[in-house]
Amino acid sequence: MSYKSGRLEDFEAFVTRHENKLYRIALAVMGNVSDAEDVVQEVFFRAYEKAPAFETVEHEKAWLTRVTVNLCNSRLRSPWRKRMEPLLDFYPAEEPKQHELLECVLALPSKYRAVIHLFYYEGYSVKDISSLTGQKESTVRSLLTRARQKLKSALKEDDYESI
Repeated sequence: MSYKSGRLEDFEAFVTRHENKLYRIALAVMGNVSDAEDVVQEVFFRAYEKAPAFETVEHEKAWLTRVTVNLCNSRLRSPWRKRMEPLLDFYPAEEPKQHELLECVLALPSKYRAVIHLFYYEGYSVKDISSLTGQKESTVRSLLTRARQKLKSALKEDDYESI
């Protein structure tokens, strides 16, 4: 990794290169801004602390994504988390239909939000999602199918088809 040089500029470039993608993943899984920011911060702290040697850029992205998903899942299992209500100050959607879809996606349980986000918004394949989340491919396919069914029932039929 280029930031192993110890130069602050190198680590800043590393963070800048990955922060948006990791934030989107964390937000999709966690469902609120502050938790997503905390997770992303922890991911970069771990990357800096462990400074793993990556073989390729894809390996780097996969490691960061895996750590992000794992940290999100750990936080969601936390007992204090079950007593909290998520608050989202704004929705990063430009059109009303996108806003409605995003509300429906965020209303899904986290296991569905994660696979929906990784598949549709990040473009990962079922095989990649399986590897990133540590689930079987059949489980990922099943979660995607169920998530789509839940979204379809939550949205009006014609709205679902236009998205």
